[in-house]
Amino acid sequence: MNLYSKKQKWKIALLISAVVLICFSLIYSNYLVDKLRKREKIPVKQWTETLQKKAELITLTNKTFEELKNEERENMKLWAKATEELVKPFDLNSNVDYTFYIEIIQANKNIPVVLMDKDSSILNYLNIFDYNLDSIKTNDPDHAKEIIESILLQKITEWSVTHEPIVVDIDKNQKQYVFYSDSRKIQELVEQRNELIEGFNKEIIDNPNLVPVLFVNKEDNSVIASNLDPSDIDTPEKVNAKIQEFMAENDGIDVTIDDKAGVVFFKNSKELTYLKYFPIVQIVMISLFILIAYLAFSVFKKAEQNQVWAGMSKETAHQLGTPISSLMAWIQLLEANGTDPSLLAELEKDVNRLNTIADRFSKIGSETQLEELNICANIQGIVDYLDKRSSDKIEFITDFEEQMMTALFSPVLFEWVIENICKNAIDAMEGQGKITVKIHRKMDDILIDITDTGKGIPSNSLKTVFNPGYTTKKRGWGLGLSLVKRIVEEYHKGKVFVLKSEKNVGTTFRIILKS
Repeated sequence: MNLYSKKQKWKIALLISAVVLICFSLIYSNYLVDKLRKREKIPVKQWTETLQKKAELITLTNKTFEELKNEERENMKLWAKATEELVKPFDLNSNVDYTFYIEIIQANKNIPVVLMDKDSSILNYLNIFDYNLDSIKTNDPDHAKEIIESILLQKITEWSVTHEPIVVDIDKNQKQYVFYSDSRKIQELVEQRNELIEGFNKEIIDNPNLVPVLFVNKEDNSVIASNLDPSDIDTPEKVNAKIQEFMAENDGIDVTIDDKAGVVFFKNSKELTYLKYFPIVQIVMISLFILIAYLAFSVFKKAEQNQVWAGMSKETAHQLGTPISSLMAWIQLLEANGTDPSLLAELEKDVNRLNTIADRFSKIGSETQLEELNICANIQGIVDYLDKRSSDKIEFITDFEEQMMTALFSPVLFEWVIENICKNAIDAMEGQGKITVKIHRKMDDILIDITDTGKGIPSNSLKTVFNPGYTTKKRGWGLGLSLVKRIVEEYHKGKVFVLKSEKNVGTTFRIILKS
């Protein structure tokens, strides 16, 4: 009856069931994650489309502004022509009507303009100040004029960058220059456009509720738009790092704006990331709960088994006590009737052996008193006993490094250990072979190696031979080696394990005790 094999089958079945449940949880979770990822991609696409529309709007607005600026430049050219005609020397014989030119000059109510001669002297200015020269708070008119000229010269320097001055030819030796800027109407429109763009950026591009988004130029990875913190993308290295981070989660979206290719990269939301790792957290928590429950159950079960084991052992010892006492009385009676003393001596050995076995069972579950004794003498005694009661085809060999090696052990229980291992060896050799018991010292340890020439232990069973229920025999409970491990490790604080095993060659068990 292989209880251990059945237990192993149950463990495998439970493990397979757990794996199936975990796989189902992971598959379903991945399904939800993929569905949510696709749903999160929709706002990103909408953000991209809105960005494209914004670019189209800006392009259209800039085109409109460019047309307005061209129109204003034509007006300024006409204004400059009118000025040129008015400042030419007056010809009495000429029939030129200057009213038209005066009306052109007076019609300019919005475009800021400064008229300067070739010597950089300001001749006139329009639509720049909301106040006149008299409004300057100074008692010195010359000083006020200097202030005005300083302001005008500064504006001329700024305007020259964006608006090419218009040359007014008075005559061959005299020229004047018209400096101007955008009209107040265009300036107001630009301000309104910038306010709209700023509001658009805050509500759409910089939207904190949107997943992290990074829109870059496809050629040089320069940032076109993003809702990330500017400090996170203020260098090319940081931008490249963000691109790699985002690409690890999602593929980029190709976008073309104003014939320029770009790519939109985006990162999963925190909720999606949490959901992605939630099954793992859930599995870990469930596994921990199951592990704790299993350990608690195992502890209670082991405690219960120990109580049952101890109770059965003591009951067995108690039950053996009566027939052993009776046998001892029968030996005395046979001795009184003149029975062969040699037969009585062997019979007395067996009775003493039964008494030792009863003593062993009585010690199970009780505190064991360890004694410092010669381990070699103890093992030699049990080997001699087994040798006489085993088949002639079984050869026992002892190899002791020293004849006197002391160790702390319980003679009654330790004999049980040697007996169980040797009996298992006899079974493995099928009644024919050699058993070698070798004892040697290593540092502070006593090493006991028991080697047989049996069929060996399968490699997949080396770690389970000491488990209760493990057996290769058709009949048996598989408790012998389990009892060996319990006695050596729990009662003697030593170690027992399979040192080596080879098929059809034999097996070596090693026991380690403190000297």
